[in-house]
Amino acid sequence: MPAVADALVARLRDAYGDHILPSPPWVLNAAGGAIGAMLVLHCSLSEYIIIFGTPLGTRGFTGRFAADDYFTMLAGVQTAYRPGAWTAEVYRPGETHHLRRGDAKVYELSPGGWALEYARGNIVSMLPFGAADGVWSTLDWVGLWGMVRVSAVGIVRELLKGKV
Repeated sequence: MPAVADALVARLRDAYGDHILPSPPWVLNAAGGAIGAMLVLHCSLSEYIIIFGTPLGTRGFTGRFAADDYFTMLAGVQTAYRPGAWTAEVYRPGETHHLRRGDAKVYELSPGGWALEYARGNIVSMLPFGAADGVWSTLDWVGLWGMVRVSAVGIVRELLKGKV
């Protein structure tokens, strides 16, 4: 997986230049009960791009946002379901799970599951969800600070370029 992530980051940098953060750190993130590592590649008020995953597997609540979220599997499998569904949706490498704004699901990421996640819309509406478990559940102040810091750096960088 590291080679895939490195190649993906290089291709994004080639395509989008300095809109991709130069040396973002990997940070632990707990959100909606799911815990994994994330690499924030781009963050603005209107969109973000991250790599998210875990070698262990995880499951949780997707959250419900005023943004569309595209979760493209790089490795492993993601399954998801919404209330009333009797079978799970299954997403394999190369497939994209589109969580439409306003929708919410429960999801599971298999061990070795990694994805490129692109969200577009009101990103500010997503930030409390991304921080809540760190504040109220895991009390992981280091991971929370890492996520807040890299997101803030990305947002300020993009605002200085005139991008909302």
